[in-house]
Amino acid sequence: MFNTFGRLFTVTTWGESHGPALGATVDGVPPGVAVSEADLQVWLDRRKPGQSKHTTQRKEPDAVRILSGVFEGRTTGTPIQLMIENTDQRSKDYGDIAEKFRPGHADIAYWQKYGIRDHRGGGRSSARETAARVAAGGIARAVLRDLVPGLEVTGYMTRMGELAIDRSRFDWDEIARNDFWTPDPVAAEEFAAHLDWLRKDDHNSVGAEIEVVARGVPAGLGAPVYAKLDTDLAAAMMSINAVKGVEIGEGMAAARLTGRDNADEIVMGADGPEYTSNHAGGVLGGISTGQDVVVRFAVKPTSSILSERRTITKAGEETTLVTKGRHDPCVGIRAVPVGEAMMTCVLLDHLLLDRGQTGGMRGPIGG
Repeated sequence: MFNTFGRLFTVTTWGESHGPALGATVDGVPPGVAVSEADLQVWLDRRKPGQSKHTTQRKEPDAVRILSGVFEGRTTGTPIQLMIENTDQRSKDYGDIAEKFRPGHADIAYWQKYGIRDHRGGGRSSARETAARVAAGGIARAVLRDLVPGLEVTGYMTRMGELAIDRSRFDWDEIARNDFWTPDPVAAEEFAAHLDWLRKDDHNSVGAEIEVVARGVPAGLGAPVYAKLDTDLAAAMMSINAVKGVEIGEGMAAARLTGRDNADEIVMGADGPEYTSNHAGGVLGGISTGQDVVVRFAVKPTSSILSERRTITKAGEETTLVTKGRHDPCVGIRAVPVGEAMMTCVLLDHLLLDRGQTGGMRGPIGG
């Protein structure tokens, strides 16, 4: 149960970290959309492990296969089955934790709920599951490319531990130039030095903050109360492994503002309404305003570290544990394309919902 998200555009993910494969069943895709495995692979290549010394050294090609729902390069309107084979599992690395619970991991919660767990890499709770989400996000991008030309979803890291970007140095083009998907080249160097020390000398890990921005989002997506755009975005981001907090627009900082400071003033531009600021993050009353949609989420430090930690066994005995294996010292790096995928899927779902309810009708302003 509960492996599916979305209302009209739905994604059901399946598979485990150390199983033979994982993937997604994507339904609700309009027919006739051009899409290929290569279109999806470009996004998976951004998430796959082992691309730099700053991520886990598990070597997975993350090669996606489209098994159904696409014929002669175009979607048929039927469910699209995506599969990614696991090729570099080292299940023996997890033999020591078969009877122990790793602190900070979902091991103990899974055991208490189900009475059974796949200890090999965390099974279903592993961040490896997010590869399927990124593949599904590639499908969503292909549909949005046809329905809303010019809509762009871009994620980037804004913070690693106590280190943060300087927004005065923000450069969209810089994001793809460094290992941290950060728009600040100076911060990228600081992130690299800090992570090297954590990984080599301190045998530790660190958390991160990711921001995802959707530009070119049309006004009118979302609905009041139970289908708010920001509600679904927050739930989507919160569902990503290791995410412990989500903000929309100004987020928690809005608590420090006055009403005069927080309200985004509206002026009339040549092409319609324009806003003097974007504290709302592009969403008012659960409905997109046409401004950039801005979502931010916090990723906790990787719990798998080479430092001894106290824990217990299934039998209730106190013991200690050093988590072995290949792990990300900062999972925030590879969370960037996952956040992009979740934003893209939610936007497409709400676009289809809006088309079904209103047919794209909008209240006129001016003229």
